[in-house]
Amino acid sequence: MSEMHVLLVHGMTGAGPWHWQQWLAGRLRERDVPVELPALPDPDRPDLERWLPVLRERLAAVPPEAELVVATHSCGSALWLHHTATMEPGVRRADRVLVVAPPDNDWHHEHARGITPYPADAAALRRAAGSTRLVVGTGDDFLPMHRAHALAEALQVEMDVILDGEHLNTRAGYGPWPSVLQWTLYGTVPLNDRYDTDPYTANHAQPRLRLA
Repeated sequence: MSEMHVLLVHGMTGAGPWHWQQWLAGRLRERDVPVELPALPDPDRPDLERWLPVLRERLAAVPPEAELVVATHSCGSALWLHHTATMEPGVRRADRVLVVAPPDNDWHHEHARGITPYPADAAALRRAAGSTRLVVGTGDDFLPMHRAHALAEALQVEMDVILDGEHLNTRAGYGPWPSVLQWTLYGTVPLNDRYDTDPYTANHAQPRLRLA
């Protein structure tokens, strides 16, 4: 699978040793899939002006013939949305992107600068990637479910809802996550929880799935 290149973009505090992004990177390396999980500057203090150039540097370094697969988490997801809305012509386009557990646009933290609010530009998202999928967990303190539905609608993407997934981080048990590995390798959807139980997928075009 040397034709694939995977870029993982961590969130605030980085991806610790038990985080699903570290687990995923390990499983991909076992399969000889090139994968990067770059440490963004001062991960405990997300800063758009410092993080965005690193993301774009890593995108530019991907071999042009490779299938580029990107999986982001939390503040890294917000970073990706900033990137899509401000990217210039000629910037490396991704083939597939997974946007996992972005913070709400109203989220604020004293150590985060410029991460929120972020653009929710559906046209920019399509220019930046062939396909994009949003994954959220119920009970996420950083993204209420009605706001997640609104974001999926604004971005015009499908959204997989992981019941009791919370922020889909180490604290929530993610961790090993077989379906994210399957998505990375094969584009398999929808994504399931870490036990691969039945998922719930919300299509942005289905009003019955929107929450007030």
